[in-house]
Amino acid sequence: MIVNDRLTSYLHSLDSRESEIIEAIGREARADRVPIIRQETGSLLKVLLKMNKPQRILEIGTAVAYSAILMSECLEPGATITTVEKYEKRIPIARENIRRAGKEDCITLIEGDALEVMAGLEPGYDFIFMDAAKGQYIHFFDDVLRLLAEGGILVSDNVLQDGDIIEPHYAVTRRNRTIHKRMREYLYELTHNENLTTAVLPVGDGVTVSVKKEQQEKE
Repeated sequence: MIVNDRLTSYLHSLDSRESEIIEAIGREARADRVPIIRQETGSLLKVLLKMNKPQRILEIGTAVAYSAILMSECLEPGATITTVEKYEKRIPIARENIRRAGKEDCITLIEGDALEVMAGLEPGYDFIFMDAAKGQYIHFFDDVLRLLAEGGILVSDNVLQDGDIIEPHYAVTRRNRTIHKRMREYLYELTHNENLTTAVLPVGDGVTVSVKKEQQEKE
């Protein structure tokens, strides 16, 4: 755990309830063991969206559309979310959840491999939420940076791996070593890339918030 259970429970107790559809989708996802964002991560997303009022949002990793629908409830009129998912079994559930939530007009679900999908997208996204397979984040980085508008925000979830990210390579279980190595590379890139200003936060399972610098900031 990054934050102990007692503190996490207390923080959860302070949160206001989600909408009925978000609560229902969350219960269903947990019952089916589908990974969705943690409560505190959802709270952070809502604050960032309300502060920055993005018009074009890209989400990498839809799962059952829990986070896409949660984000959609914080958007200004006319704002849209494009969300990408390749796991075939979850796509029909995600589409049905979007329909149940009445968000078909503002959420577009694209089926396919994120690298292939992103290659065909036009730049100018004000907000990108990365919540896909952790070992792939570093491979998505170049396209994400291309697609993110100047002044835009990139939020990446699950970056601290329940605290294992600080462990040396050989202290991590063999099956997790590749993900561990790639996530360390990704975190280094986020925090050292000249185009970004990044904060790494011990929220949920670790979240980074990055802002793409304006051109004049780099000159």
